[in-house]
Amino acid sequence: MTAAAPVTTADDSAPTAAGGPDGSVDDRRVGLAALLPYLRAHRGTLAVVGALSLAGAAASLAQPLLTRSVLDGLSGSRSVGGLVAALVALVLVAAAIGGVRDYLLQRTAEGVVLGTRRRLAGHLLRLPIAEYDRRRTGDLLSRVGSDTTLLRAVVTSGLFEVVTGAVMVLGAGGAMVLLDPVLFGVTLLGVAAGIGIAVAFAHRVRGLARAAQERVGEMTSAVERAISAARTIRAARAERREADAIGVSAARAYAAGLRVARVQAFVGPASSVTIQGAFLLVLGVGGARVAAGAITVGDLVAFIMFLFFLVLPLGQAVHAYTQLQTGLGALQRIEEMLAVPVEGAADRPAPVPARALPGGAPASVEFDRVGFGYPGGPPVLHEVSFTVPAGTRTALVGPSGAGKSTLLALVERFYEVTGGALRIDGVDVRDLPRDALRARIGYVEQSAPVLAGTLRENLLISAPEATEARLRAVLDEVNLGHLAERAPEGLNVQVGEGGVLLSGGERQRLAIARALLAGPPVLLLDEPTSNLDARNEAALRRAIDAVAARRTLLIVAHRLSTVVDADQIVVLDGGRVAATGTHDELTGTSPLYRELATHQLLVS
Repeated sequence: MTAAAPVTTADDSAPTAAGGPDGSVDDRRVGLAALLPYLRAHRGTLAVVGALSLAGAAASLAQPLLTRSVLDGLSGSRSVGGLVAALVALVLVAAAIGGVRDYLLQRTAEGVVLGTRRRLAGHLLRLPIAEYDRRRTGDLLSRVGSDTTLLRAVVTSGLFEVVTGAVMVLGAGGAMVLLDPVLFGVTLLGVAAGIGIAVAFAHRVRGLARAAQERVGEMTSAVERAISAARTIRAARAERREADAIGVSAARAYAAGLRVARVQAFVGPASSVTIQGAFLLVLGVGGARVAAGAITVGDLVAFIMFLFFLVLPLGQAVHAYTQLQTGLGALQRIEEMLAVPVEGAADRPAPVPARALPGGAPASVEFDRVGFGYPGGPPVLHEVSFTVPAGTRTALVGPSGAGKSTLLALVERFYEVTGGALRIDGVDVRDLPRDALRARIGYVEQSAPVLAGTLRENLLISAPEATEARLRAVLDEVNLGHLAERAPEGLNVQVGEGGVLLSGGERQRLAIARALLAGPPVLLLDEPTSNLDARNEAALRRAIDAVAARRTLLIVAHRLSTVVDADQIVVLDGGRVAATGTHDELTGTSPLYRELATHQLLVS
């Protein structure tokens, strides 16, 4: 069984896009509470960080008091050697504690990013196929990449800078009150004005940061679109136009980033002016109070040191607050995606057990007045009814857009029927666990996706326990044995990004080999011979003939030569069953089938 992927093909009805470019599902702002689940796994380390922060704050706050004692001792001609040694020790201890604390914070932040990326990637891979149809791949990549990266700053220079800064501010403020309440009052007025202005601007950062991340997602989508179609763009000489389109997206991201930068740029100067203004104010008023004999020189020096322990953490806290707002904006985008229900979340509560389907025996497939339409689009299928008996081969033919590939997608439950019922061995597929259903179905898409990596990795995705001999045997079945034989690496030969090192026919046959390797009782083939030459088409038909006796086959075909010997041919037109029968029967009873066969020179 191949991996789930979008099933829209050139010959079938395409889903209608829905939703905004960023795929937002919820516009509510997230708060710090939303961050707690991401930190829960690291609470032990964070507790150690908290303790170290308190110890470091205590060591730092003790330094001005020791400095005052040293100055008072020198003015009184007392020995201060022990005090100086203690002061040096405190400085070293505070530095060591800060280094250990910062390392633990960095490690925790990396752990948070790792855990978030794993969780988000796992969630994205389980989204309903319809979500991939309506969202841009680049935006999804941006959420896993750049959005999760911003969470690192929340932990390292955001959350704990605010917490430790608060400890330092409270400690320094208390000491300053004890040293000189009057001077502290003067200081508080200057500091409060500057910090208030900075916080007001910093609060605007979250919305601006989120908008900037959305523009980055749009730019990533534009780049992904261009790279994935590089050959088409090069052949059409459209490099400049595509580069200009990417440039427009990049300019929007640039403009959004500038809006964030302007606000953040104001926060730094505001903090700097606060520090310098407070220092000059304290120096002037404090000098006057020393001259008046209200405080000593040691008191003034200690007060100024405490002032820096007060103002610097406040400035850092304001900066950390802006980082926190930026991170929360990214977290909101992550939470929006995690809030999208995964595939199966709305399944019926009591599915039929997996044993309801026979283990390895071919299964029948029944379409009973099946109707379907893609979300936001018109109906694609209208009361489609036919049965594929177990162990037989049924072909779906008809003009492009008739709904052929959509029927295969419904069997795999990539989408749910919107009318009627689809049954496997008499059991409604909606009553079966998806894994149990898909374990019995092999699916080969028309686009025949090949994963970047080795030939072996592409085969093992459907049967991870397969032996070397089995891998080579299935390659021989589809006339691909030469891929492993002609390369020194054997099965470990690289196939390139998207299988670019293989021909179109080789990619198609590799996808079929991957499905055959899993040995499913039901095999769905969407245009299996679309990229094959006559020789390889004949080889593939022989391979299909070999497995048909042990499986139920449902084949979408444009080349009628590949299905003329099918047990049953269903002719679709406009999402409805136009005719059913064998090739010989349909050439006499179905004008549409006869027209298709005539165009392909199968009848005269």
